[in-house]
Amino acid sequence: MRPRSVRARTTLAATLVVAVALAAAGAVVVLSLWTSLRGQADDEAQNTARTVATRLAAGTAYAKLDLDDDVPILVQTADGATVARSDELGYVTSVFGAPEDDVDAGEIGDVDYSTGTATLDGDTEDYRFASLAVGTADRGTLTVHAGASLSAEQSAVRTALTVLLIVLPLLLAVVAAVTWLVTRRALRPVEGIRREMAAITASQDLARRVPEPDARDEVARLARTTNETLAALEASVERQRRFVADASHELRSPIASLRTQLEVAAAHPELLDLDGAVEDTVRLQHLAADLLLLARLDAGEKPRSAPVDLAALARETAAGRAGVRVEAPPGVEVAGSRGQLARVLANLLDNAARHTRTSVEVTVRRSGAEAVLTVADDGPGVPVAERERIFERFVRLDDARGRDDGGAGLGLAIARDIAVRHGGSLTAGEGPKGGAAFELRLRRPETRRGPGSRGGAWRPGPAPC
Repeated sequence: MRPRSVRARTTLAATLVVAVALAAAGAVVVLSLWTSLRGQADDEAQNTARTVATRLAAGTAYAKLDLDDDVPILVQTADGATVARSDELGYVTSVFGAPEDDVDAGEIGDVDYSTGTATLDGDTEDYRFASLAVGTADRGTLTVHAGASLSAEQSAVRTALTVLLIVLPLLLAVVAAVTWLVTRRALRPVEGIRREMAAITASQDLARRVPEPDARDEVARLARTTNETLAALEASVERQRRFVADASHELRSPIASLRTQLEVAAAHPELLDLDGAVEDTVRLQHLAADLLLLARLDAGEKPRSAPVDLAALARETAAGRAGVRVEAPPGVEVAGSRGQLARVLANLLDNAARHTRTSVEVTVRRSGAEAVLTVADDGPGVPVAERERIFERFVRLDDARGRDDGGAGLGLAIARDIAVRHGGSLTAGEGPKGGAAFELRLRRPETRRGPGSRGGAWRPGPAPC
């Protein structure tokens, strides 16, 4: 079953990695030890065989070879007959090497090695045998087989394996314990973040924040990002709560007025204020339309991407409005939704009309890769400290003004949201005549000129949605 906690998985992974590494290292150690001891046994067997072969080459008689009783030694003739052997040597089981058959008198051939068992003084052990041929003048070619015990090698390998089998589990236990403790300490801030997030979820108190470790590692960055997310979520929820409250307040007034008029008309038809009822109904309709548009914008609705002649749109929207002068060269194009951009311009003109003294000026120009539309009036202007706040929803600086003349305070908020959704910006400043000036900046579509072309080619933005 796969562990569910990060700490358990980390500990298991670290232990497995160390286990594999230790097993590989142990195998290398044992193999190196075995190879080294095997080489020592080969050298010992070869030295013994060459000593006996040297004596035979010098003509020493078999009975005077003085063979070591502690080492298995055999001397055989070319036909395999044993002519000399260690006194204590009993049964020998070995696949002896095959030394050279043709060796001149006085010469000693190359050594071949083999492994077998031999009984020496009643004890049977494993041996490493060295076999070589030696030439004699009167006895022909003889073969000398000399062995070296492998008991030391086997004992050392067994000891090494025993140590590994004891030490390896202990080391793995230490590694697992250290990894468990270190991982627990490293993940302690994460657990604190989890507990605090669970508490925030249970209490729905978005003002709370998770603890931030005093470090610069990934956990600290996670805590900071989590707190930034909580702050943004708190601000969003607060804006949503304030928006709902303001919307309820704004809707209550025209609905109450309309209901009052209808109740009066029901009791006294001759007192029905039809114009007022229609006006309240229209105002309610406009407010509902604004709220629906804001809801769609908040939901992330993307504007359609189509070429829009900003200059032509400015002239069309300003047509029929008293005191509005438009200065716009033709061909200033942007990409976006014509209907939404017309809504931006209409909202700006409505706002300017409520504050201007004599006239409103609309200008359209190019500024590098951007198209700039400015709506300026000659009214009292907007104080510097309020130039950002006026774009908040349901904000009206002229609170003493009657609601019927003012509006709900959504026009500039809608205009900025649409501008941002189009990848642009909307800011407030001071106009040339001292009044307010609202500047809308939108990126112009890229043009490209291919070989043989006579004009710019439209390159649309995102696909319509």
